[in-house]
Amino acid sequence: MDIRLHDLGEGMHEAEIVRILVVVGDEVATNEAVLEVQTDKMIAELTAPKGGTVTEICVAEGDEVSVGDLLVKVDSGQEEEPEQEHKTQEQSEVKIEQLSKETKPDTSIPKRVLATPYTRRLARERNIDIEQMIPKDPSGRITEEEVLQYDETSVERVSEQATSIASPPALEKEERVNVIPFKGIRKATAKQMVRSLYTIPHVTHFEEIEMSALFELRHELKEEGHSIRLTSFIYKAVTIALKKFPIFNATLDEEAEQIILYDVYHLGLATNTEAGLIVPVLPNVDEMTLQQLDQEVAHLTERALNGQLELHEMKGSTFTISNVGPLGSTGATPIINYPETGLLALHQIRKRPIVNAQDEIVIGQVMNVSLSYDHRLIDGATGIAFTNELKRLLENPKLLMLEMI
Repeated sequence: MDIRLHDLGEGMHEAEIVRILVVVGDEVATNEAVLEVQTDKMIAELTAPKGGTVTEICVAEGDEVSVGDLLVKVDSGQEEEPEQEHKTQEQSEVKIEQLSKETKPDTSIPKRVLATPYTRRLARERNIDIEQMIPKDPSGRITEEEVLQYDETSVERVSEQATSIASPPALEKEERVNVIPFKGIRKATAKQMVRSLYTIPHVTHFEEIEMSALFELRHELKEEGHSIRLTSFIYKAVTIALKKFPIFNATLDEEAEQIILYDVYHLGLATNTEAGLIVPVLPNVDEMTLQQLDQEVAHLTERALNGQLELHEMKGSTFTISNVGPLGSTGATPIINYPETGLLALHQIRKRPIVNAQDEIVIGQVMNVSLSYDHRLIDGATGIAFTNELKRLLENPKLLMLEMI
């Protein structure tokens, strides 16, 4: 019985072996974990589909493997039947071969290759005729990796000089370098950022929000035995603003030429962990009470920091919030979490002189926010209106309470 890497969902086709839990000769039971692998988003256990004796371990810790790669062999005492999909594939290959011998394909009308709008955009920007590319995927779809690889190959052919310019500098013997593996969450984050910037024309709007009244409300609740995080109030205010400006709770389907507006409010909470940036998802924020929301934020954050998130807890966000204030940030131009249409960054709250309603100069608690949005769908006036609504709710928390009822 062969244990191979299977598709873990969300388009995850590669993984890194982080821990091997068995040795040759071990007896394993049905569904007993034999390996731990790390994908772009999580650590998952791979189990034995049947019990038996481990006869061979085909990988080592730190190896990168792809879907279908052989990982461990287990002798279950029974002859393993060939996989149905392999039979189907062999039959398909025979049929295709027979068809090619019997008939001549009609080439008068060229068939358009399959590719996503993002992949076609990459090809256009690199002056690559995607219709001339031969897909490696059996489905006939050209992937973005194939376009990038094709581009690199073309550059090497065109000019050795260009290659030499792009290569690392020659080092003297006494010079040393440190090498950090570029894989896992860091590689996935880089891929997502490039895709977002290549696809979405970003605009960032900045605003200042005076938080003193919200601090006072939070203090009053704490004295009554209800300790609520400041961010929980903010997440509720964002959800209310999203309801009033649904274009921020949307995605653009370029291929279908449709803007999809969501009636659910799933907030992605960008979280900085030791493994890198991950985005756990807080579902149905509009349906939670403030206390329920606060408890769920604490639970998700703890699981994210401890690397315990499961796949379903990291997908389905409709709008993302990045709270970088605790890191000391005062401003940024955040990159949108593709394919969403906006991302809000919360920056550090600082004491500053402000002018109150009585025209008096007093000390206030001021927070900067940065709202990046997709300029294909959202105009500047709409971006300003969104942050103005957020500002209105947070500076007047009693109004926020009314909106929550």
